[in-house]
Amino acid sequence: MAASVSLGVGSLVWVEDTELAWLDAEVVEVNGDTIKVTCTTGKTVVVKASSAYPKDAEAPPCGVDDMTKLAYLHEPGVLQNLKSRYDMNEIYTYTGSILIAVNPFTRLPHLYDNHMMAQYKGAAFGELSPHPFAVADAAYRLMMNEKISQSILVSGESGAGKTESTKLLMRYLAYMGGRSAAEGSSQRTVEQQVLESNPVLEAFGNAKTVRNNNSSRFGKFVEIQFDQRGRISGAAIRTYLLERSRVCQVSDPERNYHCFYMLCAAPAEDVQKFKLGNARTFHYLNQSNCYELEGVDESKEYIATRKAMDIVGISSDEQEGIFRVVAAILHLGNIEFKKGKETDSSEPKDEKSRFHLKTAAELFMCDEKALEDSLCKRIIVTRDETITKCLDPESATVSRDALAKIVYSRLFDWLVDKINSSIGQDPDSKSLIGVLDIYGFESFKTNRLLTASSFGAGLATSWLGNSGHSSCPPGLYCLESEIFEQFCINLTNEKLQQHFNQHVFKMEQEEYTKEEIDWSYIDFVDNKDVLELIEKKPGGIIALLDEACMFPRSTHETFAQKLYQTFKNHKRFSKPKLSRTDFTICHYAGDVTYQTDLFLDKNKDYVVAEHQALLSASKCSFVAGLFPPLSEDSSKQSKFSSIGARFKQQLQALLETLSVTEPHYIRCVKPNNLLKPAIFENKNVLQQLRCGGVMEAIRISCAGYPTKKPFDEFVDRFGILAPEVLDGSSDEVAACKRLLEKVGLKGYQIGKTKVFLRAGQMADLDARRSEVLGRSASIIQRKVRSYLSRRSFISLRLSAIQLQAACRGQLVRKIYESMQREAAALRIQKDLRMFLARKAYKDLCSSALCIQRGMRGLAARNELRFRRQTRAAIILQSQCRKYLARLHYMRLKKAAITTQCAWRGKVARKELRKLKMAAKETGALQAAKNKLEKQVEELTWRLQLEKRMRADVEEAKTQENAKLQSALQEMQLEFKETKELLMKECEAAKRAAEQIPVIQEVSVIDHAMVDKLAAENEKLKSLVSSLEKRIDETQKKYEETNKLSEERLKQALEADQKIVQLKTAMHRLEEKFSDVESENQILRQQGLLKTPVKRIADILSTPEKTQVLENGHHLSEENGANEPMSAIPIKEVETDSERKMKKAQQYDDIDALIKCVSKDTGFSQGKPVAAFTIYKCLLQWKSFEAERTSVFDRLIQMIGSAIENQDNNDHMAYWLSNTSTLLFLLQKSLTGTGAAGAPPRRKPPPTSLFGRMTMGFRSSPSSAQLAAPHLEVVRQVEAKYPALLFKQQLTAYVEKIYGIVRDNLKKELAPLLSLCIQAPRTSKGTALRSGRSFGKDSPSSHWQSIIECLNTLLCTLKENFVPSVLVEKIFTQTFSYINVQLFNSLLLRRECCTFSNGEYVKSGLAELELWCAQAKEEYAGSSWDELKHIRQAVGFLVIHQKYRISYDEITNDLCPILSVQQLYRICTLYWDSNYNTRSVSPDVISSMRVLMTEDSNNAVSSSFLLDENSSIPFSVDDLSNSLQEKDFTDVKPADELLENSAFQFLQE
Repeated sequence: MAASVSLGVGSLVWVEDTELAWLDAEVVEVNGDTIKVTCTTGKTVVVKASSAYPKDAEAPPCGVDDMTKLAYLHEPGVLQNLKSRYDMNEIYTYTGSILIAVNPFTRLPHLYDNHMMAQYKGAAFGELSPHPFAVADAAYRLMMNEKISQSILVSGESGAGKTESTKLLMRYLAYMGGRSAAEGSSQRTVEQQVLESNPVLEAFGNAKTVRNNNSSRFGKFVEIQFDQRGRISGAAIRTYLLERSRVCQVSDPERNYHCFYMLCAAPAEDVQKFKLGNARTFHYLNQSNCYELEGVDESKEYIATRKAMDIVGISSDEQEGIFRVVAAILHLGNIEFKKGKETDSSEPKDEKSRFHLKTAAELFMCDEKALEDSLCKRIIVTRDETITKCLDPESATVSRDALAKIVYSRLFDWLVDKINSSIGQDPDSKSLIGVLDIYGFESFKTNRLLTASSFGAGLATSWLGNSGHSSCPPGLYCLESEIFEQFCINLTNEKLQQHFNQHVFKMEQEEYTKEEIDWSYIDFVDNKDVLELIEKKPGGIIALLDEACMFPRSTHETFAQKLYQTFKNHKRFSKPKLSRTDFTICHYAGDVTYQTDLFLDKNKDYVVAEHQALLSASKCSFVAGLFPPLSEDSSKQSKFSSIGARFKQQLQALLETLSVTEPHYIRCVKPNNLLKPAIFENKNVLQQLRCGGVMEAIRISCAGYPTKKPFDEFVDRFGILAPEVLDGSSDEVAACKRLLEKVGLKGYQIGKTKVFLRAGQMADLDARRSEVLGRSASIIQRKVRSYLSRRSFISLRLSAIQLQAACRGQLVRKIYESMQREAAALRIQKDLRMFLARKAYKDLCSSALCIQRGMRGLAARNELRFRRQTRAAIILQSQCRKYLARLHYMRLKKAAITTQCAWRGKVARKELRKLKMAAKETGALQAAKNKLEKQVEELTWRLQLEKRMRADVEEAKTQENAKLQSALQEMQLEFKETKELLMKECEAAKRAAEQIPVIQEVSVIDHAMVDKLAAENEKLKSLVSSLEKRIDETQKKYEETNKLSEERLKQALEADQKIVQLKTAMHRLEEKFSDVESENQILRQQGLLKTPVKRIADILSTPEKTQVLENGHHLSEENGANEPMSAIPIKEVETDSERKMKKAQQYDDIDALIKCVSKDTGFSQGKPVAAFTIYKCLLQWKSFEAERTSVFDRLIQMIGSAIENQDNNDHMAYWLSNTSTLLFLLQKSLTGTGAAGAPPRRKPPPTSLFGRMTMGFRSSPSSAQLAAPHLEVVRQVEAKYPALLFKQQLTAYVEKIYGIVRDNLKKELAPLLSLCIQAPRTSKGTALRSGRSFGKDSPSSHWQSIIECLNTLLCTLKENFVPSVLVEKIFTQTFSYINVQLFNSLLLRRECCTFSNGEYVKSGLAELELWCAQAKEEYAGSSWDELKHIRQAVGFLVIHQKYRISYDEITNDLCPILSVQQLYRICTLYWDSNYNTRSVSPDVISSMRVLMTEDSNNAVSSSFLLDENSSIPFSVDDLSNSLQEKDFTDVKPADELLENSAFQFLQE
């Protein structure tokens, strides 16, 4: 598969190397079929051109995440891509739909946390970086959408990380199909049991091998069942071919199964219970020197395993039985035998062996002697008799090991069955996802066999070229004691290889069909002949093995001879030359030689009858359950059972399950055999890829079309071969066809979206492209040299011109200097002559002036003398006239002053009389006030005295009435008793008269008795009459007392009324007194100022007129105030009908309010009408102070129903404005019970004119009364519990509506952000030549859509007058969401970390910055700062010379906010296909890796992804502060309510 084209000098190639497998080199010389190359290591070699592979010079240095994108499909290209990604800790790589995982041998927790699972949930396959979560999510989505069951096959050699990959898959499926907390809180969930089954099966089925510390020694297929909603409803685990021989035989440095070491490290009570000790004391464990694993605490693992057993449903009694059996197996291994007394017999060697025999019997709960006999004897049953045969020590040891293996195998099967029964299966489930964890392969250098296989968890998956599929090689196995297991494992891998080939080739053909190209002639190789060789009936190897096992006399030699005779002509079967019993099979991955020594024994699947009888009769129910008694029919039918046949049936069932599922593949690779991080052994990895079928896959791919290029990439890369085909308006498909026709290629295919090239054609095109680029480089060099020469010539010519100009300038300057000197001499001569002539003229002129000055001075002095004399005469005249005028003035002034004093005295005396009269009136008022106060006090005292007297009288009356009633009752009782005595005496007399016979009439009369009785009767009558009189008198007194109390009550009420009137009058007197004092003060001031009488009279007349008005106003006020005062004591009792009418009216008012505000009432002066109306109504109805009211519940229900339509942002913004404003009003008004913050009660302002004037003098216009209108609208009230609860509910609705508006914006932006993170792809060639782009979307359209979304919401919020603090928080959190989405996408998608993409995102961020500036800080706030992560990341991407930047410059200057993990991710993902700029230097990458390692050692590394913050970022105080300056006095209530008479208070 080397290059089929000629290589030229300068071509880059791969050449084979014995140490590093492949080296990249450059061709320096071509000699026919051989080429001479210089390797990057420095050495020069000569190789054949056919053995060299072309290298893609434009391949990204960090590799590609999908190897189907590789330009060249060959081994070195695949190996180099994996190595490049592994060096950057990119351990996962796609090959189409196949995932290749390279074991990092270090913990990378940030790749597997819940946040990472959330990122891959629902993401399209291939959209994010390669990951097992992406494979699991693709399987889950296909299952849910297509209703087709899925399967995931994980493969690789032991230590490649298959078990961990399987755990990740199951964890993600549990995450996707897990129940909610409410559903799973009552009991253990199915997903928990499925996850916890892993540590249980690992404890009993995993062991340390040469190449893996936790190697699975069994195959496993986990079926996870899902219901219609995608929830896990059940699960089942199938296991295959447990390595039973490991229980008895372990080679150094391997270990036995983990459970043995866990039990030896168990707590002391368990160790004593099972009579265990150190692991070194047991034969089954001390065959190897390895007892402990690095970093593993066996005691903690034991406890963790017990907890896992609890979760999967294994009871404590069953756990006790499990570890009882494990301990018994350890004791069995310590039983040694020696020759017995009889011939060929055996018995325990010593007391130590007998102790372990006894302990094993106790743990099995069976008879010690019976256990000894089952190990040392055999019973042979014939037709006539039963024969007991003794076993020699060697046979007894084999019997002991057989018992240990069968017991452990049955225990493992019981565990699997118990886990399945505990988890349960869903019979109604129609969808499942299976995870296959089965045998892999290994390669050993020193072995007589070719390769080897371990029971690693996973299928060996290899890569199928550039088609995006994979192939499954057989596993190869080498341990001599386990040759039969090796044979079964290789059969498994051959079957899976066939299944995989069918799936891969089907996918390959589907792609060709989808692209509508011809593929019928492509031939794919099948391994059907190998499978027929092994499993064909009746002539296959397994059939011949079963047949040999049925004959008692068959041996491995006869079996080998039978194979030689049957398959001597088979191309896949051969006989080694130096062996008589071995045979070799040519498997898919290579030839494997098998030894037949133990084939017959290991193929027989039976239990020794003595062992079956012994353990089935155990007193321990758990042990007896492992060996149920066999029925007679089953025992007759199953005299012979074949391991091979049973395993073939299991394998066939597995393949049937896989055939009805859609498979997915994960290929695990072990980079080195040292199990250490950061080591990539090329030959080791290449060997795994070869044994995995990569070579065959490449050959198959090369038979078809290994290179597939999209049209735009093909045109961009090879458009320079034929530039003319790109001119005009042709599309990409036509351009590709014309280009291929122009270059003359044959055999290619044009699909619907790609160009399909045959093997070698890509190298041919690259060679031609290199030639074109070489010629272009020569032309460019020629042009550059011409340009440089011309530039040098022009510079020389300019220099010569400049020299000439300088010389000419110097000459001109010298001539000019001489001319200047000549002109200066002429000027000096002229000035000298002028100076001499001027001097002579000045001398003559000064002499003439001196003479003139003398003459003029004499004349001036004579004139001065005359003027002085005239002035003195004038002064004398003026002083005389002044004296006479002043004397006349003083006389007139004295007369005027005398007249004025007399008149002012008269006026002052008149005013004094008025002031005295006013003082007398003031004293009278003061006396009247004092008198009234005394009368009030006297009346108050008399009222209290009367109240006390009334209370005393009522109390005395009550006591007297009680006494009279008690006396009356006593008298009535006495009267009744007397009457009853009389009645009884009369009746007795009658009875006596009737009983005594009448013999004769004898008049016997006792007059004394009659008189006595008559006297008593008279007394009683008088007593009764007296009692009746007293009763009447008492009733009259009671009535009089009632009348008196009523009269006193009226008097008390009248007194109360008088007190109220007196207080009112006293208040008026106080005001009048204050007015008088104000008047007196003003009069005094006016008197002092000596104001004219007319003005004083005017001032004094004004208050009199005003006083009449004021008094009239006061009288009306007094009358209005007295009416409620007088009505207070006379309170009428409301009837039930009135109360019902009032309540009905209240309900009607509430309904009217709810009906009004539920509509869009709009805004008034920028404030919501609905909120203001609700607040005014609640304030008027005093709902805040009510203990019980329903208005708050009605309002909350109204708001809840109003915001049900959450998709309408306009509607939500309207209610956000109303609820936030109402919350602000409540925050300012409501105070708790007994709040100390209530404002003090203000003194009522004076009502008179002088009172207002005095207040005007004392206060300034800037007083606090200016805020009175605002305080009248929003005032504090003492809130009760319903009001406070309403405030809390309203706060919750404000936060809810805020979150809805914010989330609606996020939903609109989410699809746009996924488009904005990556620049639209365009064809460079067409764009340059025709000005047209094949991309349909303009680069800025998506960003403009985001700007439009932001502007739309901002306009909506502004139109609804939403508080600015809420608008700011909405956009701040939205920008934070944009930052998280863009930054996470940048880190998860490698195609986004490019230079051109950074420029595209940077231009979009500039649009956002411009929007923030236009929106202003009031609404945008710190939104721009929220984009700091993506801004710094994009800023780093668009730097040209990154390789020159140090780590300190990156962390301190360029990207201070980014963590080391984020920087490392960006640096390793960066690539540039347009400008070929390089990433940072390897030293910087190494520094980052060291820091990341230190971070992982110190603590668990945090995820490099950002978390979204969806909390509520504001409080009620923030809202109140933003609305603090709003004035609600100018808000107009709703018009609908103003028409209602019950809401007239809204107009106040």
